[in-house]
Amino acid sequence: MTAACPWQGTVEPEDHGTAAPAAATITPYPDGPLVVRGDFALTTPDGRQIDARRRTVALCRCGKSTMIPFCDATHKAIGFRAGNPPDPAAPA
Repeated sequence: MTAACPWQGTVEPEDHGTAAPAAATITPYPDGPLVVRGDFALTTPDGRQIDARRRTVALCRCGKSTMIPFCDATHKAIGFRAGNPPDPAAPA
């Protein structure tokens, strides 16, 4: 099963039973960006590489950054609220 992605793509679920340790971690900050750390590649929907220039980046979730896909802290100025994260104990 795949989940819809707000950027018109899909997100494939990972196999957490036998997968190797993650090369990157993604941390959603409350009412802020997604912080990505580690080995990762950023690409446009059509497959072009986006140069992240570092191993840790903050990705915009509010959609108002002037540096999309990167966060520029506009979320603070506009009062962005991310909503509640999914409850991991809830049945699927």
